[in-house]
Amino acid sequence: MIKKTKIIATIGPATESVEMLSKLLQAGMNVMRLNFSHGDFPEHQVRVDNLKKAMKQTGISAAILQDLGGPKIRIGDFKTESIYLKKGQNFTLTIEEVIGDEKMVSVNYKLLPYEVRKGHIIYLHDGKKKLEVKDVQGGKVICKVLVGGDIRGRRGLNLPNSDLSIKSLSEKDIYDLEFGLKNKVDFVALSFVRSAKDILELRNILKKRNSDAAIIAKIETPQAIEQIDEIIKVSDGIMVARGDLAIEVPFEKVPSLQKMIIEKCNLAGKPVITATHMMESMMDSPIATRAEVSDVANAILDGTDAIMLSGETALGSYPLETVTVMANIAREIEKDFPERKIVRLGGRGETDISDSVTSSVVKTAHDVGAKVIIALTDSGFTARMISRHKPDSVILALSPNPRTSVKLLLSFGCIAATVPRYDTLADVFSIVRQYCFKEKLVKKGDKVVIVAGVPFNTKGLSTNMLVVQTM
Repeated sequence: MIKKTKIIATIGPATESVEMLSKLLQAGMNVMRLNFSHGDFPEHQVRVDNLKKAMKQTGISAAILQDLGGPKIRIGDFKTESIYLKKGQNFTLTIEEVIGDEKMVSVNYKLLPYEVRKGHIIYLHDGKKKLEVKDVQGGKVICKVLVGGDIRGRRGLNLPNSDLSIKSLSEKDIYDLEFGLKNKVDFVALSFVRSAKDILELRNILKKRNSDAAIIAKIETPQAIEQIDEIIKVSDGIMVARGDLAIEVPFEKVPSLQKMIIEKCNLAGKPVITATHMMESMMDSPIATRAEVSDVANAILDGTDAIMLSGETALGSYPLETVTVMANIAREIEKDFPERKIVRLGGRGETDISDSVTSSVVKTAHDVGAKVIIALTDSGFTARMISRHKPDSVILALSPNPRTSVKLLLSFGCIAATVPRYDTLADVFSIVRQYCFKEKLVKKGDKVVIVAGVPFNTKGLSTNMLVVQTM
């Protein structure tokens, strides 16, 4: 049974070998994530090169997602490996370069004293430590420890009450982007997006460098939630980054926000990724918890296109088992997955033709029992518009553009292949028959639904043709 939900695996020391990457591809990995908050260019280059070797060995394709670290605010180092923060004590954050101790530590964000005020909450170490601002004196922010404990240097700092002026695209991100441009990564994820302007700034850089990498906006701030419609409109896809989001907004709101974002992405026909802590216990255990199984299952039922693993595959003890378990959950949920009725929003125009045709495609495929929906597409738009309905049928996207084929590896239910350009309907039928029988997607007598825009090879054309073909 073909797995329709896509799996993104973060590759690190535990999984960077050709042997392990081959096993992950066979287990169900569709996209390799490179986390640029960690590692250097030579380390990531090994992973890219090894993935290419693994794809050649297995004959299985995968896309590459470069996840830029973003403007992460961090504390500095301590004199000792860690210090203990006691509840109720004062603790000072300073923009001066100091070696930290139990009373004070430096921060790497020089505008911090100007963008917080008395009563603001500051979280350290992924929300595990909680401070309240008592006073600001020059370059120092004096805080009271509300939730203490051991903390090491270089930990992250979150300011949910503050509207920071820090740019989403950092100088390090621009430097790291050179790696992605050189290696022609398929997706670039932008961290701590707050508005559509952040996406457009990155888009402008990619355009100047003639890169067609798709931009994934990571939603992890309150400002991004407020601007979600505008961000979805200018992005190529969305990641619900639940880790930092659950620090920046009350964590009990995250499930409903996840559902809202996924629904909006489905309506827009944009791929959406659910990420963070999906199988966290499998860092050290070969078995997932019941809560994790439910979390993965419910993300799929919500309508997510992809589910993402982070430390579980980058550093965990059971990376292959984790991908296997996640793939098994997806296949089980997809057995009785309800087709979605997408209610089109907006006015009338050319997009409405594509909306109407792709909706009809899904209904027709269901009614005639089609095994496969075949989307002939240059940009991938047609396949994505069908994918948002989550049809029973597999979506086979045939494109003369190899970059389109790879990018559809992030869209639910899509398998893609690069084919020669076609000029006539006879060419189309020939390509369809050849590929479907070769890949054993159909048997003789099975029905398929073919959808395309005609005349063929015409740019900007709406999807306007639907054919039911018996193989």
